[in-house]
Amino acid sequence: MDLYQNQRFSEAAAYLQSIYSENTNDPKALAQLAYTNMMSGNLPAAEKGYLKLYSIQPASLPLLFNLASLQRRRGNDNKAIFYYKEIIKIDSLNFNVYKQLAALVQDPISPEKQCYLKKANLLHPTDADIAFDLANSYSLQKKNDSAYIVLQPALAVDTANLMLLKAKLPVSITLKKMDEAILTGEMLIANGDSSGYVLNNMGKAYFIQKQYAQSLKFFKTIENMQQQNESTLYYTALCYRELKNYDLAAEYLNKSIRESLSPYMSSYYKILGEVYEKTKQLKMANQSYQKSLNYENKGEVYYNLALLNDFKLKNKKAAVKYYQKFLNSKPDTEKYKEVLDYTKQRMITITK
Repeated sequence: MDLYQNQRFSEAAAYLQSIYSENTNDPKALAQLAYTNMMSGNLPAAEKGYLKLYSIQPASLPLLFNLASLQRRRGNDNKAIFYYKEIIKIDSLNFNVYKQLAALVQDPISPEKQCYLKKANLLHPTDADIAFDLANSYSLQKKNDSAYIVLQPALAVDTANLMLLKAKLPVSITLKKMDEAILTGEMLIANGDSSGYVLNNMGKAYFIQKQYAQSLKFFKTIENMQQQNESTLYYTALCYRELKNYDLAAEYLNKSIRESLSPYMSSYYKILGEVYEKTKQLKMANQSYQKSLNYENKGEVYYNLALLNDFKLKNKKAAVKYYQKFLNSKPDTEKYKEVLDYTKQRMITITK
């Protein structure tokens, strides 16, 4: 008992092994040995003891919970699920089992996960974790009415639960419960949550309410936090449009477009052009290089186009134009020394 109380479980396990026979079938001895081994981190020994006890007492709820917990610690979720389901056969109204089973299913919209969440929520509708997970599952499936209904009982007993409030905010917006959405957002901010997630949803709520100046404040705050993305920049542009500031509306629409594109688009089209050149699809190569120029261009594409027009398309005028553009792009003189020398010499040759 002293070893238990002081959490010296390894010593407790060694002591118990010294007083109990290795082949003991005494349930009390097996339970003590398995528990101390599990608490000391000797999971294989704990499993061995619990399985022996399971063969004697297969319907013991504490034992099944311990076996499930042990399997989860060992990373064997399938076995953990097996033992939890064995508990359900004995106690079909066990809230904790459904909660654990739901946690073991990773896909948030899996029918199996949603089934466990529904059963847990039915047994304990005010549990915040279950309400949040079930509401999230419904939201992902566009079942916002169901999500809203699930959140209400849990929020009724814990009105300042930030996790539940954050789940309710976008649901209320989708259901056009704008007063509730704004009140929910204000509660979150008042309780210290001024995250981009909250500000983004508040901006959308005020935009739907046609309070464009107020909406813009939230989206500009997100930008000042350097957390802007395609969507927030787009809404910023829409706010400026509604406020008749068309210059800034255009600026932010362009920012939104740039944000939506991969920063590697120029490289993708450049490489695609090179591939087409290798396979002698010269028209396609030219088109790919031209598309590359629509994105970020550091000058290399001009050189590709110059060579393509010079030697393969036999368009000397276009070649000179692209050689010059390459030079004008001011490439690194050390990195491209030989290329720059060749370019200047080649331009002299083909313009004679």
